[in-house]
Amino acid sequence: MKKTIQTLFYAGLLLMLLSGCASSGKKDDIQDRDLVSASYEAADALIRNAPQLQLYENKPILVASFVDIDDVQRSSTFGRMIAEQVGSRLAQKGYRVIEVKLRTDSIFTKGNDYSNEGEYLLSRELQDISRSYDAFALVAGTYGAGKETVYVTTKLIRADTSVILSSYDYSLPVGDDTRNMLRASRRR
Repeated sequence: MKKTIQTLFYAGLLLMLLSGCASSGKKDDIQDRDLVSASYEAADALIRNAPQLQLYENKPILVASFVDIDDVQRSSTFGRMIAEQVGSRLAQKGYRVIEVKLRTDSIFTKGNDYSNEGEYLLSRELQDISRSYDAFALVAGTYGAGKETVYVTTKLIRADTSVILSSYDYSLPVGDDTRNMLRASRRR
């Protein structure tokens, strides 16, 4: 009987030690998803969901930096990288892609008093740029960061009418790399 109690005691002690080791790992170790793959999937979905785009494949598509949904006057390394990668994928698929670098003096110093004025100025400037390049469409997007997830919306918009031709929504886990890219906000 004494041996059985002693065995149960050591088994219980061992079980407590093992469970303590298992729970000592950080619960917030979230792994980043491959941003390039996610961006390529988004671009592929935009193309797949807009079959009329093939009729205009010789006309340019503008790609703008993705912006923070809570402040459309702000982007980050994260938003700029997604735009770069979506544009890259469209070019790989044979589309003529023009990268849009918006002038900060005309977009983001205006509209600070009214939250949607910045959005209006952004879309007005994109329409002006699209006319100057004779672009058929533009790619724009927003992102919103939560504690563990960032939500991304990307849209393919007809340049002359602002009608959304295609859209794609996805989310990514916020691991260390993504968190660092989201923090790297600068006014763009």
